[in-house]
Amino acid sequence: MDLDALRHGNFSQLGEAITDWEEMTKKLATLKEDAQNNLKAKADKASWAGVNAQVSREFIDKTAREFTDAHTQADSITKILKDTHGELVDYRTQLTEAIGRGAKKNLTVIDTRNGTFTVTGNTRPDWSSDPSGKQSANSQKDADDLRNEIQRILSKATESDNTAAKVLKLLVDQAKYGFSDGHYSDRDSAADAIEAADKLTKMAKHPDKMSSKDIAEFNQYLEKYHNDPLFSERFAKGLGGKGTLQFWTDMVNTHAGARGTELESLKNLQTNLSMTLATASFSDSDDMRAWKTDLLKETNTSFLSDSKTPFQNPVGALGSQVLSSLMRQGEFDTEFLDDYRTKLFKQDKGAGDSNTDSLWVKGYDHIDLVFGKENGRDPLEGLFDALSHNPEAATHAFESKSDLSHMLGTTMYTDRGESLGRALESAVTGVAAGDTTSMAPPHSAAQVEIMANVMHAVAQPGGGADLVAKGMGESFGDMAASYMPEISQAFAGAEPGAVFITNSDAPKGLALPDVTRFLSATSADPAGRAGIIYGESIYTGNLLEEHLSNPSLFHGDRDQLFGDIGRNAGIIEGIVGHSAANAEVSGAVNGEKDYNDALKAKGDFAKTWVAVGLTFAQVPERLGGPAMGAVVGGGAGAVASAAVDRLLEGQQLEGAKDEALYHSSQDLFRMRDSVSQQTQWSVEDALARHHVDLPEDGIKDTVRQAVNDGWENSDYYLNRSKEQYE
Repeated sequence: MDLDALRHGNFSQLGEAITDWEEMTKKLATLKEDAQNNLKAKADKASWAGVNAQVSREFIDKTAREFTDAHTQADSITKILKDTHGELVDYRTQLTEAIGRGAKKNLTVIDTRNGTFTVTGNTRPDWSSDPSGKQSANSQKDADDLRNEIQRILSKATESDNTAAKVLKLLVDQAKYGFSDGHYSDRDSAADAIEAADKLTKMAKHPDKMSSKDIAEFNQYLEKYHNDPLFSERFAKGLGGKGTLQFWTDMVNTHAGARGTELESLKNLQTNLSMTLATASFSDSDDMRAWKTDLLKETNTSFLSDSKTPFQNPVGALGSQVLSSLMRQGEFDTEFLDDYRTKLFKQDKGAGDSNTDSLWVKGYDHIDLVFGKENGRDPLEGLFDALSHNPEAATHAFESKSDLSHMLGTTMYTDRGESLGRALESAVTGVAAGDTTSMAPPHSAAQVEIMANVMHAVAQPGGGADLVAKGMGESFGDMAASYMPEISQAFAGAEPGAVFITNSDAPKGLALPDVTRFLSATSADPAGRAGIIYGESIYTGNLLEEHLSNPSLFHGDRDQLFGDIGRNAGIIEGIVGHSAANAEVSGAVNGEKDYNDALKAKGDFAKTWVAVGLTFAQVPERLGGPAMGAVVGGGAGAVASAAVDRLLEGQQLEGAKDEALYHSSQDLFRMRDSVSQQTQWSVEDALARHHVDLPEDGIKDTVRQAVNDGWENSDYYLNRSKEQYE
């Protein structure tokens, strides 16, 4: 920056621009709130079908997010400009004061352009009469000190100006269309992120020279900045697509055999690096599009480590193996996942169901790309983990029945079942794995179809039920829990009316025989069974609470309403009870302890289903109600929450001394009584909570009898579904 540019700079235009941006940010804040509270909220509650359900709702969701991102970007730009303006004005003041002090010492500062200047001393008019012959009116030290002070001021002003320009350009370039979601409170925070990325890029060029102290520092920066879009893009861009894969190849080879604290440090490094790359993948700048393209080009490249270590691997890892090992954490961009998944699925299907293990694992025995558990040889495992963190991409992945069938079939010959289960769970529920804060969206027609295809695959005789034992049982249980409205509608028949409330885009999208066999097969897994029981208890509790608090939902006899709800509970849990009991007799389930442990472990997670809206049902707008159990803090879902507490705490059956609720499935009558007791308690809670003046004893007796009837009917559904597949 030229001295005169700062000294005489007129920053009023920049100040006016800041005022304009501040006004724009306020307007965008209003639009953001309107988009979220009106546009998106109404779309979520609307009962849509066909193209509207598949296209319009998604379009509205993305539009609402764009308003949010627009406000975020405008706020960041405003704050960066404001911060930079303040800094430049301050530096101008410092420069003016320094020049003024120099003038008092007879020093003149002259701008010589191109960022240079001179400091000269004024000649004394009486120097010829001075016996010492000293011509200058000041000392050389004064001139040097002033020059150094001005140079520091100009350097800082230049840095402020340049980094602001760099940050703003990077921020705007991140989104080719739309807006970036990166938020910065000032110029310094954005500049620090870029500086940190540049530092780590240099370190990553020589991973074999990184000491334990270097790795700790590297990890600290990644942990601090892995959600920062500017840092993540700068770091990924600095490594390059191929360089990213080479860096990780070198790291795992250099530190092969790590133990103790070193191993823990490297596990954290892999997690933070994955999350950093995930954040970077959302940038749509030219550089990042090239980075993503380069990654996909290198999937079949063999990567050997440049590090010379005793653990040097003679076999190179495929680029897809390296990349997938860096995708196990964080949410990657949907378009990038779509492209990568398309390429990887094509290769995997080319080998056939039974040869995928030979394609990815055999011949790579010495490769270990994951610190800790697993080894990363099967790239589909890492891809499935990535899909589990991005529900939209997961849904895209399994819309093809052919692709879904192949992936399910490969679990018989690979170890990818658990990761596939998590990806399927994300695909059909719309909630990312591990996310306990997001509201569950209405099930789209595409999601229901995927769920129906999964159920059909599990229902097939001669091996379908074996999928449960391939690491997917727990996910299947969670999926069944999320689909209790559609499952209930399947058992209710052709005209379920307004009893089993749902906002699903395809409420009748599940086939009854498949549903029955799916529930039966999933019950063989302790965690899967626990998920079904929690899901049924939560859904039943929510139904009772909503119908008692809003009688207009169902126009009919109350005994009929409670009878339908109780019978449904009896059928679903009867199928679970009979199936689990048969499995225990045959030795497929490892006794009561595994199930009780699973029930306790699942309890805390099931509570989030109530707390954050995964309550499986909303009152459709046509029925005049808001989200059922989904209004956090509003008290909704209290009956369902109490039901979860009873299961979690092992509350005892009335009249039994040591028999906890659902303690054993070996005594079917005891399990039937458990379902009846739980349902009656929920009725009692709902009546008390809403102060409904109804005969409690009569209603509870109606529910008890209905549960018993449903329990007896469950045998019919099991036998009938078996006949239909023979």
